[in-house]
Amino acid sequence: MSSSGEDGPDRHTRVHTRSSPGFLERLGETMGGMLLGLALFFFSFYMLFTNEGRAIRTATSLDEGLAQVVMLHPDIKIDPQNNEHLVHLSAPLRTAQPLYDPNYMVTVHAVKLKRNVEMYQWVEHQESRDYTENGETKTETTYTYNTEWKPEVVNSRNFDLEIGHVNPSAMAVESVTVDAPEVWVGHFSLSKGLIDQINNFQTLSLSALPVTDPFLTVYEDYFYHTANPQRPEVGDVRVSFSYAGLSGEGSFPGQAQKVSVVAMQKESRLMPFKTKSGDTLEILYLEELTAGEVFAREHQSNMTRTWAMRLVGWVLMFIAINMTMHIFTLWWTGSLC
Repeated sequence: MSSSGEDGPDRHTRVHTRSSPGFLERLGETMGGMLLGLALFFFSFYMLFTNEGRAIRTATSLDEGLAQVVMLHPDIKIDPQNNEHLVHLSAPLRTAQPLYDPNYMVTVHAVKLKRNVEMYQWVEHQESRDYTENGETKTETTYTYNTEWKPEVVNSRNFDLEIGHVNPSAMAVESVTVDAPEVWVGHFSLSKGLIDQINNFQTLSLSALPVTDPFLTVYEDYFYHTANPQRPEVGDVRVSFSYAGLSGEGSFPGQAQKVSVVAMQKESRLMPFKTKSGDTLEILYLEELTAGEVFAREHQSNMTRTWAMRLVGWVLMFIAINMTMHIFTLWWTGSLC
């Protein structure tokens, strides 16, 4: 059973009443929790066990890689003798041509260009609290509605109160990321796995870009599809741009990004390298590092991940033990009766 109260057009409250659970219902919930706790316990044990094996395998692979890596100079031509060998190279990123968004006349010499679209929409927020009244358990939920810029369409049909808070069903413009078809470091082209690691996205400043479309307004590095950006209406759209991996010498908006790569030389490409320990080495850092510094960073990352997984495993195991023992606590205190 539920009841509602109106606090205004953009705020209202509903109260849902439910009867207290009986003995069989409480027992069923507790038994279900105990079985879930047992499953969670075995899962946490498995996670801790496999994490230790992964940590040792990764550390061994990194030591193996450091012992055989070949340091390359970016200005020296490709040496066929290094084919199928693990190599290290530090040099600026390079692409054949700039990335371009024809809808907004944006051009950037980079590895990736991202168009970020947001729409001004109604958003529903909920706050709930449980309380007991006259022997009944009640849940009071307060719904509030605000207008916000959101990167995805908010389905107002799922609102508790849609009347007066209707959103458009689609955006007039879509978000999209454009990648350069080919990326080079020195004389080598990068594999997809290496390009995927170039993700240092930065917001593109629009202040220096000309706006020729009369239906667009530029305000605080956004293209607004509205005449008044400071007073948007539901359904209005704004667009910003971000880029990753600058790759043009002296071109807008800056110098080419220097990177450090550890991977396998395969003719004129840098590809994943399979170690004898079973791991794959395909490493890219968005700064100039020596081979020793790259492997030291990877060892530190491996240690951080290992301890993070240990902590998660221990927490899950603690929760699992509590869930499993909960039925005995209820039986001891008489709460099941």
